[in-house]
Amino acid sequence: MLIEDFISAFNRPFVMSKKRSEPFPDANSPAAVLVCIYQFQGEYSVLFTQRAEHLKHHGGQISFPGGKAEKHDKNLIETAYREAEEEVGLQAKHLQLIGSLQPYRTVSGFAVTPIISVYQPSLNIKTDLVIDKNEVANVFGVPLAYLMEEKNYSEQIIHRSNKQFPVYFIPYETKLIWGATAGILSILKDHITL
Repeated sequence: MLIEDFISAFNRPFVMSKKRSEPFPDANSPAAVLVCIYQFQGEYSVLFTQRAEHLKHHGGQISFPGGKAEKHDKNLIETAYREAEEEVGLQAKHLQLIGSLQPYRTVSGFAVTPIISVYQPSLNIKTDLVIDKNEVANVFGVPLAYLMEEKNYSEQIIHRSNKQFPVYFIPYETKLIWGATAGILSILKDHITL
């Protein structure tokens, strides 16, 4: 997938699919994550972190760089960029903003805004990042083309607190991306591949 095609598809009008429900409308604590698309050796991929095992919330899970908004953040773009720099050393000056998706409301009470950006120039995640080992155990990339394929997603309906909602799963090599991270990707995929 060419990045120009991705950006063009992202910028067209998008209406959320009716299959998407919002079971947690009261989740309003602002947070943001960075969906960082980067190029390495001619292929575009999306950057993921694996959270440190010792973390109290979501230890060991796969996520995007990001976190809750701080009072000093000017906006949620700044939140996502600040968190990405703190967690893995991504510098905002190398990020080209494409846009954002609607907030993804989570069972834990957060309204997570996905910020979509392209890292310029190319990025070698093995040598160019500075990982905060207190927060991040590992970083890895998944090809953008793989994440835009419906066949790579599965869905399970979960019942919790008298609510029903889908949880998405994306297996990739030895990794399993699931929960809010996979849910955000599923929405992005639907947006791009309409």
